[in-house]
Amino acid sequence: MAASAGPEIERLISLLAKLPGLGPRSARRAALALLKRRDQLLRPLADALAEAAARVKVCARCGSLDTQDPCAICADNSRDPALICVVEEVGALWAMERASAFRGRYHVLGGLLSALDGVGPEALRVNGLVARASDAGVREVILALPATVDGQTTAHYLADRLAGAEVSVTMLARGVPVGGELDWLDDGTIAQAMRARRPA
Repeated sequence: MAASAGPEIERLISLLAKLPGLGPRSARRAALALLKRRDQLLRPLADALAEAAARVKVCARCGSLDTQDPCAICADNSRDPALICVVEEVGALWAMERASAFRGRYHVLGGLLSALDGVGPEALRVNGLVARASDAGVREVILALPATVDGQTTAHYLADRLAGAEVSVTMLARGVPVGGELDWLDDGTIAQAMRARRPA
């Protein structure tokens, strides 16, 4: 940082640089944009951050973020309590909700198993999932986890842990995306799509 910038600006830049997708250069640009537009951007952002810090909490039931506990999804009686969709993080839950394709309940794991990063089952919300899946009304647990090594490892571990609960454990289908052309897809996606084929 240039010596002409005060410690307040340097602190703002260093905090912005800690956000996902922002490095030091992007953080400097973001800080400059915020400071140039204090009334339109900086002050409303500071107010929104303060309100979020004060009011947003983790749902004790599913692990989502909301201003109420249980969250709005868990409290929604129109959703099917027999279906639980397991996601890695809240961002994946938001993506599922944007698609409007699922009307059950969710369970946010809080990460994935990763031997390299030292993340074991005790670091995730696995026991809560097993307890929820053991409820008499639950009939299916959908594992909506990433198609990565850690995602697949976590899915297999969860399937083993859920074997004792009398529920169907399924995974999201993988393969050719809508609008996808075969010559642009990787070999693994094509192979998975072939294995997961269904009647036309």
